[in-house]
Amino acid sequence: MQFIKRYQSLLLLAIGLTVTISACKNDDEPTIDPLSITSINPTQAPIGASIVITGTSFNATPASNTVVFSGNAPAQVTAATTTSLTVVVPATAQNGPISITSGGVTVQSPSTASFTIANRPVETLPNSITASRTLSANTIYALKGYVYVTNNAVLTIEPGTIIRGYTGSQDPEGQNRPGTLIIDRGSRIEAKGTATQPIIFTSSQPAGSRKYGDWGGVVLIGRAPSNQGTSRAFEGGIRGTFDATLNVSNDNSGTMQYVRIEFPGVALSATPNSEINGLTLYQVGSGTTLDHIQVSYSGDDAFEWFGGTANAKYLVALRTFDDDFDTDFGYSGKVQFGVALRDPNVADQSGSEAFESDNFDPGVPVTAGLPITSPIFANMSAFAFNPGVPSSANTPGGSGAYRAAMHLRRNTRISIYNSVMTGFPEGLRLEGTTAGTLANINDGSLELQGIVLGNSEVPNSTTVVRGIGDVTTGAAQAYFNLASRKNQIIGTDITSLLLNAQNFNLTAPNFLPQATSPLLVAANAATGGKLADSFFTAAPYRGAFNTENWLAGWTNFDPQNANYDK
Repeated sequence: MQFIKRYQSLLLLAIGLTVTISACKNDDEPTIDPLSITSINPTQAPIGASIVITGTSFNATPASNTVVFSGNAPAQVTAATTTSLTVVVPATAQNGPISITSGGVTVQSPSTASFTIANRPVETLPNSITASRTLSANTIYALKGYVYVTNNAVLTIEPGTIIRGYTGSQDPEGQNRPGTLIIDRGSRIEAKGTATQPIIFTSSQPAGSRKYGDWGGVVLIGRAPSNQGTSRAFEGGIRGTFDATLNVSNDNSGTMQYVRIEFPGVALSATPNSEINGLTLYQVGSGTTLDHIQVSYSGDDAFEWFGGTANAKYLVALRTFDDDFDTDFGYSGKVQFGVALRDPNVADQSGSEAFESDNFDPGVPVTAGLPITSPIFANMSAFAFNPGVPSSANTPGGSGAYRAAMHLRRNTRISIYNSVMTGFPEGLRLEGTTAGTLANINDGSLELQGIVLGNSEVPNSTTVVRGIGDVTTGAAQAYFNLASRKNQIIGTDITSLLLNAQNFNLTAPNFLPQATSPLLVAANAATGGKLADSFFTAAPYRGAFNTENWLAGWTNFDPQNANYDK
């Protein structure tokens, strides 16, 4: 009996100890709170501003938290702890709640923490910037008259920043010069946008009232080679001259990445060579970084290179008035992946083209003009008209007509590879002298390979490929049609290319070809030769796109209706 009582006592003691230990253990274990959002600070801020979201159970690694603003706008998380996230208000954000996904769980901010987009204050930039400064995404900047960045200053522009260009009537210096940003020799621009926070240069006019040439554009001036001596002035009244004594091929004018330039480009007078383009590059060197740049509604050219060695990738020209890609005066850089989408109702009096390439002005001896214009373009697309028979008549929305997809002249040695161009009255116009352009196509210094020309024949047009001057049409055709060059001419019916159904949609295009498009067949593309340069990404297809839409996020094909007040 005593044994049984002792056993019962021991058993009760054991149970008591177990309960006690369990209780202690439960007291020591932390309680894991569910994912939640408790506050947003501030609850009202402009696009591009940083805000802090507080809550519970966030991931301390920024990239492991997904933050989405109302309007299905993903935001960049720049800092994180388990109880706070610092995020940048994305360009497409709308008023409303914010959601966070972390650890597979998604929560939404309560109504008391709903977010509102605020208007940004506006600051006018001075016409001379001589010390390094940063433009904040929290402020909208006004560009009035010519704004020069000089004295080796660095102009840094934060992602998401908006710069508005104004007409010449608002030039504070009284010179009637349109708002233009000019980065002088020795100075730099560091405009590093992102796919979700592009940097936007645009018109100062309200949505619905913007037009071609509302302001000047962006101009970079460097110290790389050109062939224009030392006395030729820059176009458009921009101070300074070309300087052929400079020979810094790797000169660095800064960085432009994920940048939009909208409604720029003006012809300042009826005098030739008195224009400002969307992006103008004077003697800019290869140390400069240029990629993911869209120029829309330029009143002159979209992109123009005057000498220099600058390279570029991922360029977009939308509804340009004059030429899309213009190269002059000894430019020898490399460009890959670019697309031009034209408005068939708008063209310049000079005859609008996708590519125009010159080495020197008329009357200059071939022996002059060194270095020779010799850029290399690859994987470019240019679309001028919808399928059908295009018109060569003057366009109703401009003073001129379309001319050629490629107008190559004046001793240029440009090379273009693996590209598709449709809808221009002429596909290729080779123009020049026996010792110039003709000699260049014969010795291979001017090279066209893997080119598709479509929908280019029009009533009363003589040929798709033609020669001018000493270059006969027969010589131009024999050159272009040589089988080893893998070039192709398609008539007015381009359906065989299997382009995307939205390829020609002016406000919401999709340039990805159909999966079975012959443009994507590697055997049809040129390889080797000048494409062996390490700058070029291997892209054995024709045109700017295969299955990757590199336009996603940062481009805008309807800038006329964008709200740039917030």
